[in-house]
Amino acid sequence: MLWIIVAALAVISILVVYSSTAKMAYDAHAARTTSHFLKQQVMILTVSLGLMIAVHKINCRVYNHLAVPAYVLSVLLTAAVYFIGATTNGAARWIPIGPFQFQPSEALKVATVLFLARQLAGRQSKIDRIRIVPSWRFWTWRSSPAQRRIWREGTVPILLPVVLSCLVIFPAHTSSAVLVFAASWVMMLIGRVRIGELLKLVGWAAAGIVLIMALNLGRSETAEGRVSTWIHLWTRSQTEKPIEHLTDTERSMIAIHNGGILGKGAGQSDIRVEMIHPESDYAYAFFVEEYGIVLAAALLMLYLWIFFRAIEIFRRCGTAFPGLLVLGLALLITCQALLHIMVTVNLIPETGQTLPLISRGGSSVLFTTIALGMILSVSRQNDEQSHDTPKNESIYEK
Repeated sequence: MLWIIVAALAVISILVVYSSTAKMAYDAHAARTTSHFLKQQVMILTVSLGLMIAVHKINCRVYNHLAVPAYVLSVLLTAAVYFIGATTNGAARWIPIGPFQFQPSEALKVATVLFLARQLAGRQSKIDRIRIVPSWRFWTWRSSPAQRRIWREGTVPILLPVVLSCLVIFPAHTSSAVLVFAASWVMMLIGRVRIGELLKLVGWAAAGIVLIMALNLGRSETAEGRVSTWIHLWTRSQTEKPIEHLTDTERSMIAIHNGGILGKGAGQSDIRVEMIHPESDYAYAFFVEEYGIVLAAALLMLYLWIFFRAIEIFRRCGTAFPGLLVLGLALLITCQALLHIMVTVNLIPETGQTLPLISRGGSSVLFTTIALGMILSVSRQNDEQSHDTPKNESIYEK
């Protein structure tokens, strides 16, 4: 079923990108043909899907061994972006590689899930007794044997990598840091970390957000502006606003309204001329306008289907590492899709999250297919019954 879902999303991606990039393709200041972005997206999808096929042939235990170097390399590359990366719209997110731009934060999202799955899996025999959140009384961290034990057994191996990933991603892409934290929190819940520890972690995260906003760190000002705009759209009438003053979120809602039940037809979008990024940040609204709410609901179901298939694969694993890896990666893909969709209908403030495997963008498509390849690798080994069973790694035993 996952292969069918991936094939459907790839076809939708080609249709959306080809039509939504019409304004850029017809730009008089750029020497492009009308098929420039179509060819580019087809090339990205071809390479990515080929890589997915290769990844799904690899034994998932290999990923366990690659977790540490992949995580360290991804952290270093994401940090390097702030010094050598290209800045767009006030955020440094890409490393130029010839004619392409590589976004290492996409790699770090997958690497964090991979690393956390390894750390949780190796501690299943004692995970329900480990504390991972140290006391807020930081002056006791060195003097107290109990606090040193918490740091040694839980904070450093389990919590610190997640915090480091979020801190590295946060300055350039706040919503991606939130996404990584949320997926990691659910993975820890599934991995049988104590509920009390997870609740304390939520408290620490809330306090951290308040501190970051108070000190105006990272892109706090941008985030505050987006939240203010979101509240303004919900609390004040917008019917008299001139079209040139509309936000992209308002234009996306107009596109959804114009699409109606069956849509305006492929290539017939009007609002794509007015939107800044119809091919990436608002791909779902663009899809609704051209293909209607019925097919848009079916598209939403495809993303939810990925998660429910991951649950089925998880149930058949029997051991912790492949099960946690599958659910963590599926959470990343599905939650990112839901964030993107909720932005288009103004349920949450603008996030800048792309629609996985559909929106234009090389790094996002590449690492989404790698994540899907890992999920398919676990599924293949379930069918072949070729999983090894390391001692003390049963996720079902306490």
